Amino acid sequence: MHQRIALGVATLAGIAIGATAIQGLHAQAKPPVYAVIPILKVTDADTFKQVGPKAEAAMPSSGGHYVIRSDKITPLDGTPPQRLVVIAFDTMEQAQAWHNSAAQKEIDALRSKSTNSLSFLIEGVAK
Repeated sequence: MHQRIALGVATLAGIAIGATAIQGLHAQAKPPVYAVIPILKVTDADTFKQVGPKAEAAMPSSGGHYVIRSDKITPLDGTPPQRLVVIAFDTMEQAQAWHNSAAQKEIDALRSKSTNSLSFLIEGVAK
């Protein structure tokens, strides 16, 4: 009889510990962060051509990776941008460091000079 009670208590304790650990892991999961850059209109194609290679070269050191980098956009409602870039980062800190880097400042200056565009950071959904 004591063995059954002990086994039952041990089982309940194991379930409680497991549930607490899982809840803790979910609470620690940080959502990914995305840099979203819609290029509404390219106003200086020659200058804009410099942006891609510079951004490609700077990307590995930033900790980010391209999710979307395309001009193939199918409009569903409203006027789409001419081009859309989405870059994924693991954390907001990583995304801010990318944005504040000297390489990205140069890329942003070229983009601002050659396009009508936006850029912003947005939190995704935690996994």
